[in-house]
Parts: sequence; structure tokens; C-alpha cells
Amino acid sequence: MNKVLLTTILLACSNVFMTFAWYGHLKNFTSKPWIFAAMVSWGIALFEYLIQVPANRIGHQVLNLGQLKILQEAITLIVFMPFSILYMKQGFKLDYLWAALCILAALFFIFREKIFSI
Repeated sequence: MNKVLLTTILLACSNVFMTFAWYGHLKNFTSKPWIFAAMVSWGIALFEYLIQVPANRIGHQVLNLGQLKILQEAITLIVFMPFSILYMKQGFKLDYLWAALCILAALFFIFREKIFSI
């Protein structure tokens, strides 16, 4: 499998865990002590790291550090928008669209050498 594609898939999977670890407690554990929410989040984050570390190691074989970071940020936004709208019931905000366009521009600039060298 293409290493960039494999990296993208693994980062997307790890990002789902990360998003729940960072924000899921705001919906599920608001009545619990913060330390309880932190421990549950830490447990979820373990699975994120078990996927994210190999993803970054694979990705760094074919991408530079800046490309890897911008790819991660794009994936974060792609995962966060449905999480926020569907799971947290926050509703769609036009700012999500503007943020997505900014991330799309960042992807273009960080990958333009790869895109135009084909």
C-alpha cells in the first residue's frame, strides 16, 4: 500500500480516538470529578498513540515533518467537524467551512512540490 495513503488512514483512525479523548468527556462525564474524566481520556489516548506513532514513523519515510503536520491538522479538522455536529450536537457553523478552506490552502502549499513534480 502507498505509504502516504497508509499514513493518512492511520492518522485518521488515531484522530478519532484523540478527538474522543480530548472532548468526549465534555458530554459524558460533566457530573464526574475531573480526575475521573482525565483518567478515562488518558485510557482512550493510549489507543490514539498506539496508532499515531506508527503512522508518523511510516509517514516520515516519504513526507517531511511539515507535510506530516499539515496532513495531521487537515485530518483533525475533517474528524472534528462531524464529531462536533453529530456527536456533540453543536450544529454546523460557517466558520468550519472557512477553516476547512484555510487547511485546504495549507495542504496545497505544503504539498505543491509533490503535486507539480508528477
